[in-house]
Amino acid sequence: MKSPQTFLQEGSSIERLWERQGFKVNAPEWQQPTPSVRYPAVRFLAYLWHTVVKPVLDGLGIQHAQKATADMPRIWWCPSGPLIGLPIHAAGVYTDDGQGPVISDYVVSSYFPSASALAYATRPEDPSQKFSLLTIANPTGAGLPGTEWELEKIKMRTTTQELTRGEATVEAVKKGMENTSWAHFACHGVTNPDKPWESALILANHTRLSLREISDMSLPHAEFAYLSACQTAKGVVEAPDQSAHLSAGMLACGYRSVVGTLWKISDEYAPFVADRVYAKMLEGGRPDYKRAAYALHDAVQALRKEPGVGFHTWLPFIHVGV
Repeated sequence: MKSPQTFLQEGSSIERLWERQGFKVNAPEWQQPTPSVRYPAVRFLAYLWHTVVKPVLDGLGIQHAQKATADMPRIWWCPSGPLIGLPIHAAGVYTDDGQGPVISDYVVSSYFPSASALAYATRPEDPSQKFSLLTIANPTGAGLPGTEWELEKIKMRTTTQELTRGEATVEAVKKGMENTSWAHFACHGVTNPDKPWESALILANHTRLSLREISDMSLPHAEFAYLSACQTAKGVVEAPDQSAHLSAGMLACGYRSVVGTLWKISDEYAPFVADRVYAKMLEGGRPDYKRAAYALHDAVQALRKEPGVGFHTWLPFIHVGV
């Protein structure tokens, strides 16, 4: 492995940077439930552990301990430059026997795109704010059968304001976001590396709710957004604003807590993660967006234990915000 200084100086894009280190998102090794330590991608996660994560944990005095998730300390990562989009939350030494140290055994990880985003997300709350959930599923009407099953799982747990297929127009979704405190998107997402402000969630008739439109909205009573779509937290190193991704846009318009994804996610397993996240966040009939990071941590660890699940299935999910 190269030195951290050389690593940070090389490359102008995330993909090229990863590939120079042998880390390829679509590599066949990610399809394996327990990739061997001989694989470059697994060695890359070990590199992140030794050069980024473990020094931070040591500096904070955080020791490995077998604890329930609710008792684990939490870290907010605010990466910049070539570290944008790297899976810091998954760093670790993944050995064939499962005995190596991994970050999820130490802390619950969240991300923040900037200090100003952190300040806005922690603004004073309105005590009169009431819970309401907008759900958007399969607006293009084809290609994502799992999204409607995902919506059904959520509806089993709470009442929702539902927009599906042709109902999920850009204007209807924006109005729904203005009138609810939580929003769940189960749809396609696209990232535009050349024009990041045109990255978007794909809605009815293949129309787009762009990052620019989201960031221009003002939703002071918004609390939680779940972006169950591809690449909703994928940063763009070349962008002047390196935090220009859909999850950061949700924070900018008012949401305090967001579940996003670094790259493509599985239509088959996305409902699994969402169901477990909402189970924890709605526990005891008391909706609480502040449980999101811990709920996602538990959901991802549960998914890791499912038979035949590869790294590519659980690793993309991240939490952004408070």
